Amino acid sequence: MQIFRSIVFLAALAGLAAGLTLTAVQQFGTQPLIVKAEIFENAKAAKAAEPHDHAAAGEHDHAALTAKEEAAAAEHDHGEGWAPADGAERFGWTLVANVVAGIGFALLLVAASELKGGLRSWREGLLWGLAGFAAFTLAPSIGLPPEAPGVEGAPLMDRQIWWVATAVATAVGIALIAYGRSALPAVAGLALIAAPHIIGAPQPSEPPAIPHDLAHDFVVAVIVTGFVFWATLGTLAGLLRRRFASG
Repeated sequence: MQIFRSIVFLAALAGLAAGLTLTAVQQFGTQPLIVKAEIFENAKAAKAAEPHDHAAAGEHDHAALTAKEEAAAAEHDHGEGWAPADGAERFGWTLVANVVAGIGFALLLVAASELKGGLRSWREGLLWGLAGFAAFTLAPSIGLPPEAPGVEGAPLMDRQIWWVATAVATAVGIALIAYGRSALPAVAGLALIAAPHIIGAPQPSEPPAIPHDLAHDFVVAVIVTGFVFWATLGTLAGLLRRRFASG
């Protein structure tokens, strides 16, 4: 019971710090790009909602009503019935989401590392963090790049299945390579890491509504912020675990 409490407390501290760090980095990395992408997304939605027939004045009201219905349907399809307002509300919800995600991933990292004897230094924690980055950020991003507003992805369920399968396969593959005692586990690990990409990720059927350069910059920014998040999480977990062990 004592070790369980230690794992939870350690993960809570490391996850909180990593979530705060991620939120701060996002304000200068991804957030400005999201705001730019939303401008293009809203412009596309407004264009799609414009009345298409202005010839008859008597039909104007009906066309306006149809435009409103189309806009409402588009809003429902994108799951945007409610969204936090810009400013403090959006920042607050982003912070909460990042901290919750940080604690969840920290629990996975710390629990998995305890199965191998626990983290003995910040360097070892950093290595575990980089493995988490490879499994949960880098590998899935190869097939499913992070999507900015205005980028229509493949069906959600298909993406979720591929993402989870890729993350699990990559994590298991890294473990086989790192802890295998012969060439066979390493080969199996490489095969697992490559398998999801050989099968291929589900691809969108529509082109993005934002410029290619903006979409590319967003992908790079998300990957960089993910790297900072996982490096911070692993390093802090290693430092805190050492302090708990020495205490």
